[in-house]
Amino acid sequence: MVLQLDRSSPQESFQLERKRFTVAEFRAMVETGILQEGSPYELLNGEIVHMASIGSKHAAKVSRINAHLSKTIAEAHIVAVQNPIELGTYSQPEPDIALLRWQDDFYESGHPEAKDIYLLIEVSDTTLEYDRTTKLPIYAESGVSEFWIVNIPDHQIEVYRNPSGKIYQSIQTFTQGQTLTIELLPEVTIDVDDILG
Repeated sequence: MVLQLDRSSPQESFQLERKRFTVAEFRAMVETGILQEGSPYELLNGEIVHMASIGSKHAAKVSRINAHLSKTIAEAHIVAVQNPIELGTYSQPEPDIALLRWQDDFYESGHPEAKDIYLLIEVSDTTLEYDRTTKLPIYAESGVSEFWIVNIPDHQIEVYRNPSGKIYQSIQTFTQGQTLTIELLPEVTIDVDDILG
């Protein structure tokens, strides 16, 4: 953050100007030890954000989704758990689950980008509004074709598809007893109960 003195008016006033960090600068902070590798930070719209701690319900849902997707469709795809993805110049979030196109090096050569992503999933309890109002617009604007919020408080899955600008044009809600598919993998059917438990 830069503190700037504004002398354009008769009275002196201070104006705070925020510094947006790029993905490259964020990576350099990790490489030089300013941020510890594996520390709970992600880069969203140029801001370094401390990630919320993970409770037992959240952790169990992530493990449940990982186990189900890995068993169901992981042979030809990669299921990444809480790993970074790179979305443009200013965002490197770490979604709970990313279902990715197969790559032989498992993305060792570089973090996955929007073109590599079939589906992103965020498991939300205390972070529900944050995931809807902060992460969702970033995912949509970056062209992530499908985004799910596993809404723990309301015991449902919110499915967002067809990104346009900072919104998704298609929004559906699924509850227990229903099934859903992944738009880019329509042959795969998932029982909501297998995710919600």
